[in-house]
Amino acid sequence: MQQRFLSCLDPQGFHKLAYREWSGPAGAPTLICVHGLTRNGRDFDVIARALCDRYRVICPDMPGRGLSDNRPDPAQYNYALYLGDLAALIARLDVQSLDWLGTSMGGLIGMMMAATPGTPIRRLVINDIGALVAKAGLERIASYVGLDPKFDTLDALADAMAANFVGSDQLARAAIMKLAEGASRKLPDGRYGLAYDPRIGDAFKAGPVQDVDLFPVWDRIACPTLVLRGAVSDLLSPQTAQAMTQRGPRAKLVEFPGVGHAPWLASQDQIAPVRDFLAA
Repeated sequence: MQQRFLSCLDPQGFHKLAYREWSGPAGAPTLICVHGLTRNGRDFDVIARALCDRYRVICPDMPGRGLSDNRPDPAQYNYALYLGDLAALIARLDVQSLDWLGTSMGGLIGMMMAATPGTPIRRLVINDIGALVAKAGLERIASYVGLDPKFDTLDALADAMAANFVGSDQLARAAIMKLAEGASRKLPDGRYGLAYDPRIGDAFKAGPVQDVDLFPVWDRIACPTLVLRGAVSDLLSPQTAQAMTQRGPRAKLVEFPGVGHAPWLASQDQIAPVRDFLAA
């Protein structure tokens, strides 16, 4: 694995986009993995290791997360910036086509890019987000995004993560600790914080939260698509997931029992459907 950086341009100037690259075998197809709203590319460490025997795996930190630069104006944390940065990253990778795995926000970005004429996306995997994003789940996210909690130990941060995730009991403690490590930053006083700019939550505070209908985007996607759903997710309802199998790309649907938003893709039972779909 290599930690790499790319300079991207926005109206305020250049900013640094960080990404981790597992090179894979010579000539391997490229898989890009894009994380959720408050997370970063380290979420994909486990699945990247599992798939790099067949793929060149790229895991970026979106602006304001992980090792990527924060933006001076929080209004810049928007999908236009994210799509532009990822288009620049794809150009850096020098590939004509690639596969896409996106969790939550990363799935929405993938949907938008896959629906764009001339898209380079060959196969699309969407992890626990849908063409109709439920108000209830967005309200839950709005209740914590933008907070900047501090933890005395990494164990305490891991405990907080596990308490907020339905299905954490299905993961070994060591796996939760690795996820916590990737999601954290060490503070000058020795405590731990979350590895994101708290101002990414400003957009949630700008107006009332309501359902977001992206079916017009979904209906323009033509590539083979897999939808993963935590069976007790509050962002992707069973009704929306089923509708996504009947229209647009007519996705294949895989559900994980007893798991909420969003499956961490850090266990073999969750990695196997992704591997099988990408290899089909």
